[in-house]
Amino acid sequence: MRILYVGSEALPFISTGGLADVLGSLPAAVKRAAKDDTDVRVIIPMFPKIKENMDDSFELVSEGEVRLAWRNLYCGIWKTERDGVTVYFVDNEYYFSRPTLYGNFDDGERFAFFGKAVMYLMTRTGFVPDIMHANDWQSALAVIYLKQKLSHIETYRYVKVLFTIHNIEYQGKYDLNILGDVFDLDESDRSVVEYDGCINLLKGAITCADMVSTVSERYANEILTEYYSHGLHHILRASRDKLTGITNGIDVDYYDPETDPDIAANFSATKIAGKAEDKAELRAICGLEGDPKAPLVVMVSRLAGHKGFDLVKRVMYDILNETDATFAILGTGEKEYEEFFLRAAADYPGRVAVRLEYNKALSKKFYAGGDMFLMPSKSEPCGLSQMIASRYGTVPIVRETGGLYDTIKPFNEFTGEGNGFSFTNYNAHDMMAVIKYAFEIYTKKQKWAALRRKVMKVDFSWTASAEKYVKLYESML
Repeated sequence: MRILYVGSEALPFISTGGLADVLGSLPAAVKRAAKDDTDVRVIIPMFPKIKENMDDSFELVSEGEVRLAWRNLYCGIWKTERDGVTVYFVDNEYYFSRPTLYGNFDDGERFAFFGKAVMYLMTRTGFVPDIMHANDWQSALAVIYLKQKLSHIETYRYVKVLFTIHNIEYQGKYDLNILGDVFDLDESDRSVVEYDGCINLLKGAITCADMVSTVSERYANEILTEYYSHGLHHILRASRDKLTGITNGIDVDYYDPETDPDIAANFSATKIAGKAEDKAELRAICGLEGDPKAPLVVMVSRLAGHKGFDLVKRVMYDILNETDATFAILGTGEKEYEEFFLRAAADYPGRVAVRLEYNKALSKKFYAGGDMFLMPSKSEPCGLSQMIASRYGTVPIVRETGGLYDTIKPFNEFTGEGNGFSFTNYNAHDMMAVIKYAFEIYTKKQKWAALRRKVMKVDFSWTASAEKYVKLYESML
């Protein structure tokens, strides 16, 4: 079986979020799970950070031109190998040598070129996969080009496509007037990509793909409803028979408190002493004062309303006034929430700390040093942070949505069941009640220690998920 993963980022090469974690871990996990001569490859754009860190393992595979509508554009294909997986990089400085991966005025054109480059890879290198597994709207045009432009050719007719929606909020919407000039699509393709009066690339990929998946089972059901679908529920309901959900895993070697070089002291579920040192270090880094035994609640997230920060804003001062808890927040995002946490840190010096930055190494110190990890998302397709926090013995407090529902079950102090704390309604005071309950359990040392050990032992590796993907790929073939 030959599998080609198509996406816009992958660890350890480039990352802005969860997609990079998935494309950095899933391909190797699938190769292990397949247990045969499965050929697994990945293709992503060549961004400046990748070029800066190229080593001798990188090899130029092909140079040529890609035609995109009326433009003939340079395309270089580089490759390297990681964990038995071949990783390709699409080189074009005009499109990809930018300060940011996304948010440019011509993102549509940039990722149209990327989609054409995926086709170029197949034609120039001769690697035609049995399964092309594309991810999010940035890869949508690779799906559309394959099915609309190449499927009549014998070589490409039998390539099956799995398209994964990591976050349905981001759909790749553009004016219909650029259908031909920018996207190199014909009028005959209009019905594939047109939705709600515009081009919708995500809709086009859903329509063209043989199977569609999401990154958790719960999210696959949620996006069939108007509340969660961001307008695409009609399309998804029509495609219900090819929709499935497989919950993500995490790289348990990279996120391993027993060996992690980025934290102050290593520890494990059976040798937990080092976690106290990590909490002390995090408190020192953040300038937190007061009782070191008070519960430390951490958040590592983009500061945005849909991540539940409107709930936090509503009751955080109440929690601070009514308990002795401390808070440490890491992330950047919407100005409203950045300003709120800066103000809270000023109003409660030594009890609230905020670091407005994206810092992967520092995030591990937050995961390792906290007692509880708060993740009250309004919508969460899968979420990796709750799994990473669990790995480091920082007990999750989540809202029951998407992958948070699938991975974190509420703790029952009488039966010992559950691996965290959760609330159902998107309500600030429901969240506050659960946080206070977690604080209560925290004071019961034996119960808290048992819960923490249990949380750390939950298997969030890619192994189970990879096996499900292998079965899905085989069923498609």
